[in-house]
Amino acid sequence: MMKTLYKEQGSQFRIELLETPKMQEFIDTHASALDSSFRQVKMSDAMRQRLQRSNYIFSGMKTFHELNEAFPSLIDENGNRKPFEQFLNDVQKIDRTYNRNYLRAEYNFCQASADMAAKWEEFMQDGDRYNLQYRTAHDDRVRPEHAALDRVTLPITDPFWQEYYPPNGWNCRCTVVQVRKSKYPVTPHDEAMALGEEATGKDTKGIFHFNPGIEQKTFPDYNPYTIRRCRDCDIAKGNGAGSPLSLSRPFIPENELCAACRLLHGRFEQIGEKRQEGNGTVTIHTLINRNDSDFNKLNDIATFFAREHGAEVILTPKMSRPPKFQYECVYGSLVGTKYEGKCPDLCINGVWYEHEGFVSDKPKRAFSNMLNHGLRQSSRIIIDRPNLTDAYMKRNINQRVKEGQIIDEIWINDDSGIRLFYKKV
Repeated sequence: MMKTLYKEQGSQFRIELLETPKMQEFIDTHASALDSSFRQVKMSDAMRQRLQRSNYIFSGMKTFHELNEAFPSLIDENGNRKPFEQFLNDVQKIDRTYNRNYLRAEYNFCQASADMAAKWEEFMQDGDRYNLQYRTAHDDRVRPEHAALDRVTLPITDPFWQEYYPPNGWNCRCTVVQVRKSKYPVTPHDEAMALGEEATGKDTKGIFHFNPGIEQKTFPDYNPYTIRRCRDCDIAKGNGAGSPLSLSRPFIPENELCAACRLLHGRFEQIGEKRQEGNGTVTIHTLINRNDSDFNKLNDIATFFAREHGAEVILTPKMSRPPKFQYECVYGSLVGTKYEGKCPDLCINGVWYEHEGFVSDKPKRAFSNMLNHGLRQSSRIIIDRPNLTDAYMKRNINQRVKEGQIIDEIWINDDSGIRLFYKKV
């Protein structure tokens, strides 16, 4: 990472550096280290994905601070660029501080947050059947202010749990358990809130007043690497619309940190499961719903193009009125084209394709519907073959082209495999 920074020319740090391969490799490695803290924790796939997102953004913002801190060390007191070995030696302290000292506490906090987020999922399944009770580790390492919260008992719906659900600080080992309503008296709400405020009194900025299960994050939006306004910024929350940072109008970052945050959220929207298939790859976008009825078929189609054609294939999510920011992160190349706002199923070597598999006992109607629906999404479509002759289908396609419809490619998917059926000359 420092070699990449050293190659930078100019007198100002560029946010775009975060997009370079070595920087992304560093961010991914740091995020993976945090992810490993809850690899064995049982939780839903949706929760796990959102916690991993939180780790990625946190790791990226931390990397931004490391680079910003290291950048001035490129130049010596005479204004000359240092030799690389001298520069690398000078930034070793940054590495020790951020990736040894800080990382220990961050790893522990991430692990605690994930554990408590998984517990919250379980609690929510039971609704208000039980009350929740705060528990400490009951040893001599417990902070006195946290010990005062031990046995605080409240309904799951009490706002206390939004503010003082563990972890309540670095290296906090507190937890929460379900208890029968008849076994423990409920703590008065005001008393509980006062104890919570006392327990987190050293957190003068209110950074740790969050519930990882409700927010589905390992770290709060406002943390040591962000700013206070991140608490109510839609991009920080992953919404992307309705705030001063919304892409509903040109984005003007308040500062470099805001710009870095936006860049990181945009990149994460494009991260997903990636696997090698022959000489090609298949990437399944992080927002894909694997329970969709057509997911398996689309996955098979993607695998075919990767294996047989060495293609880089991305399976993309269906989006119903998505925030503009989120849409542009996934389908940015469609913006400004006739297909802007559409959500085709696959991107193959940078080109968009739509799959159609209309089922009907009237094959001519099925064929017509697949072309009609598919061509609204893309000029390149893959269809499940109806019981029709090639000659009939070609006549129909040629007639549509004569009438002015834009058709670049049509692939047929049947029992014998997938084949190119029509290609614009």
